[in-house]
Amino acid sequence: MKKVFALLLSASLAACAAPQPSPYRLSADDERFLDELERPAFNFFWEQTGPETGLTQDRAPNFEKKDRGGAASIAASGFALTALGVGVSRGWVPREAAYARALATLKHFRYRQPQVHGWFYHFVDPKTGARVWDSELSSIDTALFLLGALFIGEYFPGTEVQRLAQEIYARVDFGWMLTDGGAKPGSLTLSMGWNPEHGFLASRWDSYCELMALYLLGLGSPAHPLPTASWSAWKRPRGAYAGGAEHVMIAPLFTHQYSHVWFDFRGKRDAFADYFDNSIAATLANRRFAVDQAASYATYGPDVWGLTASDGPDGYKAYGAPPAPHEHDGTVAPTAAGGSLVFTPELSLRALRAMRAKYGDRIWGRYGFCDAFNADPRWAKRFNAPGLWRSPDALAIDEGPILLMAENLRTGLVWETFARSAAARRGMERAGFSAGGP
Repeated sequence: MKKVFALLLSASLAACAAPQPSPYRLSADDERFLDELERPAFNFFWEQTGPETGLTQDRAPNFEKKDRGGAASIAASGFALTALGVGVSRGWVPREAAYARALATLKHFRYRQPQVHGWFYHFVDPKTGARVWDSELSSIDTALFLLGALFIGEYFPGTEVQRLAQEIYARVDFGWMLTDGGAKPGSLTLSMGWNPEHGFLASRWDSYCELMALYLLGLGSPAHPLPTASWSAWKRPRGAYAGGAEHVMIAPLFTHQYSHVWFDFRGKRDAFADYFDNSIAATLANRRFAVDQAASYATYGPDVWGLTASDGPDGYKAYGAPPAPHEHDGTVAPTAAGGSLVFTPELSLRALRAMRAKYGDRIWGRYGFCDAFNADPRWAKRFNAPGLWRSPDALAIDEGPILLMAENLRTGLVWETFARSAAARRGMERAGFSAGGP
């Protein structure tokens, strides 16, 4: 076992030094495993989305058959729309049924879902779409919905679905969110949101994270585009961990994944970075940190890793790894390895297999992996759990990257379909992306 550990660590360190897109070829066993991984994740979106509104539950019980209700999230609906294309392509849902679901969703969002200047509230009632929990108009969650809408429009080209998706996108006033409704005319960074009680949120999308897709959509907008200078306005802090590759950094791994679900950054770069290589380096650093901390945290190891925003024993937290400032407590979220399948396919597949083999039905339920788990004895003792704390739920925003990145690894379906949209082409061109270099 020690020899295996040493070989894996050596491979990780070598990869950290020079991250490159992997030429990894999927075996027949890999394909079978990915089927087993994708199908329950797809089922989450099919079963947890209201067929009349297209509103998708933020989370659902993973180990009980009875659902407990709760809020829907706008981002979840974006992942759900994208999942429809995977379901059709895999033969898990008839094309006609997927089209009907997409059409109902986009009609609801076009004509009935509450919006202000085209922006949607973060959390809503799954039956009516009404705002809940005093949530904000969320710029990033609206963007995640738009990505799904534009994808499904391209998946069903020349249809009412595509027309509605384009109308919803064109309605979004990026300038309003950029300038705080005109109060900050010189602003080049977007506000994180707005609410009717207090106005625009003070926090802004001004440093590297999942924001890339938001800005690219803004740059590509046909009616309310962002200025090209907005792409350069956000910060790109750099760092390296334990001798690995320097990269644009932020701690939670999902931030290096979300934009890549739809935008294909392979072989492209802007004036600042190759963001695909950047996500490879961030994934390798995340794994290396778990290996380095394995002696102190029972969950971590060379094949059990992945720190990202997730449920935890003390509530939902933005777990992450260095070189950026970070927080961790031994909690592992399978979506971290799953969302990096396209970046580190061999290591991610090995991790996902190892997690399922080691913990079995304790972390695998009706929708596949639970959101997160922690094998540290202190948490098990505190929660009177038999050797393992686990989240009882599956979360839409974590199921989505598992499903969609697995499909991108296998077929490139999401990348290739989304790349046909005018939004993707305009956004990437205006941001200055080119093949191989700036």
